[in-house]
Amino acid sequence: MPTDQYHEPAADLSQEIRTFARMAASLQEEAEAIGWYEQRMSLERDPTAKAIMEDAQEEEFKHFAMALEFLSRRKPKWRAVLRSVLFQEGDIVEHGEKGEEAEKKA
Repeated sequence: MPTDQYHEPAADLSQEIRTFARMAASLQEEAEAIGWYEQRMSLERDPTAKAIMEDAQEEEFKHFAMALEFLSRRKPKWRAVLRSVLFQEGDIVEHGEKGEEAEKKA
């Protein structure tokens, strides 16, 4: 089945890289779905329909988190940045700068 997720010839890519590309595509798709649900919920007036959408969006959050964790376990530099930025109080940009420094050391 053809796909446009690869920017290089798929046959030339290792299985590891192809899996990584699939998971990166999944991460993008989950983020996109989260955004779609957010838009739908902002306009939905029926409380039952909105509750169903919220439940579905929560599943997308879970899938997004799992895909991100999968990818970060394969890229130590990514993991170093994520540890510096995610779930930290304070200035996000400052944490990003610290993440760049952590990435250089990883």
